[in-house]
Amino acid sequence: MSVDRLAALSPEQKQALLRDHLRRRAADGAGKRAPDFTRQSYDMFMPGADPGLGEIRRFNAWVESSIAAGRYTFETPRREAQRPENVLVREDGERLPVINVASYNYLGLSYHPEVIAAAKAALDRYGLGVSSSPIAGGTILLHAELEQALVDFLGLPGRGASLFTTGYNVNTGTLSAIIKPGGHVVLDAAAHMSLVEGAQLTRGEVHTFAHNDLGDLERILRGITRDGPKRILVCAEGVYSSDGDYGDLAGIVSVARRHGAMVLVDEAHSVLATGPGGRGVAARQGVLGEIDFFVVTFSKALGALGGAVICRRDIARYINWYARCRLFSCGLDPAVTGGVLQALRLGAADLGEARRARLRANAARLRDRLGGRVRLIESDSWIVPVIYGSDERTLLLTDHMQRAGLETSIVQYPAVPRHLSRMRLFVTSEHTPEQIDRAAAIIVEAARTFGFAGPDGTSGEGGSL
Repeated sequence: MSVDRLAALSPEQKQALLRDHLRRRAADGAGKRAPDFTRQSYDMFMPGADPGLGEIRRFNAWVESSIAAGRYTFETPRREAQRPENVLVREDGERLPVINVASYNYLGLSYHPEVIAAAKAALDRYGLGVSSSPIAGGTILLHAELEQALVDFLGLPGRGASLFTTGYNVNTGTLSAIIKPGGHVVLDAAAHMSLVEGAQLTRGEVHTFAHNDLGDLERILRGITRDGPKRILVCAEGVYSSDGDYGDLAGIVSVARRHGAMVLVDEAHSVLATGPGGRGVAARQGVLGEIDFFVVTFSKALGALGGAVICRRDIARYINWYARCRLFSCGLDPAVTGGVLQALRLGAADLGEARRARLRANAARLRDRLGGRVRLIESDSWIVPVIYGSDERTLLLTDHMQRAGLETSIVQYPAVPRHLSRMRLFVTSEHTPEQIDRAAAIIVEAARTFGFAGPDGTSGEGGSL
């Protein structure tokens, strides 16, 4: 096609032309030996003990080979804030406009004008950073204001809050401060890596129960307490980000209480997204007041960075001192603190209610558009996982979709079982119905091309990929 004819096409016609080209290119490759870089995966570069750092050399060779082939899709910079549409800049400088379902900015608060203004005001007053540990000189008045605002938001008088610079550190710091050698951590099998690593740092005994399986949890707790009471912390999540399903928090609390166990719930993906007033899954299931350690992450619906644990005030004070990743680290920076405080206010108000309603509607619309066409995981949350199967598809598939106009979040082994790799679609309240429909169309087309179409994820043109 000539340059003049191409220039005369509408944006929709250009997008259709590109999709047709990508479909033919993928179909031409069906049945051929896949490039070497597609047959290597994250876990292959984890082990290593040789003095020559062999796994690092092999990992970089994998990255470089996929870059050379023009298929490296990870770490791709964005040109703008995490809005529903963005522009990706690939390694060679190519710019790709995409619908963004890779960001968990669920209520669009990260770029809300009032949030930005609050962050700027904090920056002007307190400077770029606090330049000290929170226990020493790194606490500012704004920190105390945010801590109280979190307690008030949850409606839990008598509680305190401990702030951390990342959500990951909330879990590693809290677990390692509360559970010591001789204690027990009991994890849901689908628990986030921050909980897994936090459990390992405790040097206590670590147990895992089958995902949301109350009978298995009962069996484990009965075994631990057979010889008498023990210090036990059961860890679960409000929404599990790999499957998009809810934790059975009411059931977990009931079982834990029968055995004298404490309960930690990580509501990273659910605070401000669900529950009365946006207070999460524990509130939605009626057990908020029975959660001993309520973990909130600031990087999801609050649109920032960092996190906090809300617990008994005396315990929060202890965590402040004995969570090593907090004690020996700098305090939360002022701009983030100010922005999170304003995002919390907005998310708890009428604006938050309206955006939660749109979030639910958008998630339902996307599931409706994909239902029966690809393999979905049963849930009604705002995380919509689509199973595409083999890890070997990952780079070719993500490159294909970016060029077709869609950016997703990929999860593969060892984060999920082998051959159950998936793209996570993070729906936000700010996506338009038209963007949702376009995203679904791109996914369905990719599924047909790469061989994971249909409700069981096994049909299409590219089954050998």
